[in-house]
Amino acid sequence: MIKKTSVLLLLLVLCIWTYWRTGGEDQNPYLITDYSRLHPVKVERVVQGHQEQQLVELLKDARDRHLTVSIAGQRHSQGGHTYYRDGIVIDMTSYNQILDVQPEAKKITVQAGATWADVQRAINPYGLSLKNIQSQNIFTVGGSISVNAHGRELRNGSLIQSVESFRLMTADGQIREVSRTSNSELFPLVLGGYGLFGLILDVTLTLTEDELYRLEVERMEAKDYPTYFQKNVLRNPNIRMHLARLSLQPGKGYFSDMYALNYAIDSDASLQDYNDLALREQGVLPAKILFNLNRGTEWGRDWFWGLQQRYFDSQAGTRISRNNAMASPSAFMEYHQPGANDLLQEYFIPVDAFPVFVEEMGEIVSQEKLDLLNITVRYVKKDEEAVLSYATQDMFGLVCLFHASLSDEEQKKFKASLQKIIDTVIRLNGTYYLPYEGYATAEQFEQAYARKNEFFAAKEHYDPDHVFMNYFMEQYGGNGK
Repeated sequence: MIKKTSVLLLLLVLCIWTYWRTGGEDQNPYLITDYSRLHPVKVERVVQGHQEQQLVELLKDARDRHLTVSIAGQRHSQGGHTYYRDGIVIDMTSYNQILDVQPEAKKITVQAGATWADVQRAINPYGLSLKNIQSQNIFTVGGSISVNAHGRELRNGSLIQSVESFRLMTADGQIREVSRTSNSELFPLVLGGYGLFGLILDVTLTLTEDELYRLEVERMEAKDYPTYFQKNVLRNPNIRMHLARLSLQPGKGYFSDMYALNYAIDSDASLQDYNDLALREQGVLPAKILFNLNRGTEWGRDWFWGLQQRYFDSQAGTRISRNNAMASPSAFMEYHQPGANDLLQEYFIPVDAFPVFVEEMGEIVSQEKLDLLNITVRYVKKDEEAVLSYATQDMFGLVCLFHASLSDEEQKKFKASLQKIIDTVIRLNGTYYLPYEGYATAEQFEQAYARKNEFFAAKEHYDPDHVFMNYFMEQYGGNGK
């Protein structure tokens, strides 16, 4: 009897502990949120997109009932771009067909819900590759071009450079062909427009040749990185992809030591021996365990940095196809624990200002006691096309992964700390990336994005009733209600 009572008591304690641990809104199954889990809300309904007439009728229903519409793909944006309270969410992941492949013209047309992995599977047999994508291939095409994403590719700029045309369903239910010559005023608004101008139905992308690369690994200090990059990477036409990582290791190398990964053309072997697409990530569990040691402890961060360096040193000289290099691992970084999350921010810094920014950011991170897990550095070519362009000149993008509490009190402190970093970014004529949580003030947003008034004026013109709505619009453009 005593044993049964003890077991029941233990079960009761476990139930209470589980309820307490998962009782926050970020775990509420009746609310919708994105990868950040920062803004869980109730929506009117979530609808899977299937075919055009269904979507036309859905928009009509929203207009008639004065409901807002938001557009979702994989929901990896982290600032509430894919949903809005009491509105309709159109989930486009089922709208994912490969419509046309033109190998000789090096073009492909796909529905917006197709992932980059879907595209790669369609073009790899033809020896073709994407000009650019994000660092992983798990995202939808529509989602990626809506945030005008960029990756580790050096020569082709952000995704707007790869888009030839797309079809857009606007708030009135009309379908418009959009390109640089047809409905051209919409082209730089929708690409990097965060779903605020309409529903992207399908996209025609321009492609390039698949290639075989050999991985080169080099180490340097942050103060030397711009010179190294311009002399040894950018001026070397054989290097097609590049990224670097900055040390967060406590001690001497903190925000100073770096290593760079260069993907250089390899003419000494056959692409056919290396172009089978990797179908699944390897070693996810051990990598996940190791990355978790990086969260919250200095000894774990110290150890993890050394482990990264040794791993990539061991990979130097390995061969990889362009398509496989554009599909880097991501599953090991996923984090789902209640009450906290890993939150991305990205800062774009003019190439020559990189050493100054890195030094000042390191001081802020240390003073504010921010739990910064990783910084990846990429190069982004100047983009004068997108209205909300983040690459106002040739820049380094510093992709920063922070671990933070989701509580209101801790998020308030976190926001104030990040605003100090953004102040430094703006002082150095940099910008920050908008797909992530909007910690910037309205003044900082205006300073970083000089064409924001043009963007929101166009929004009022094309969608005066604000049928397409999300939290980015509410925060920076007003909700119009």
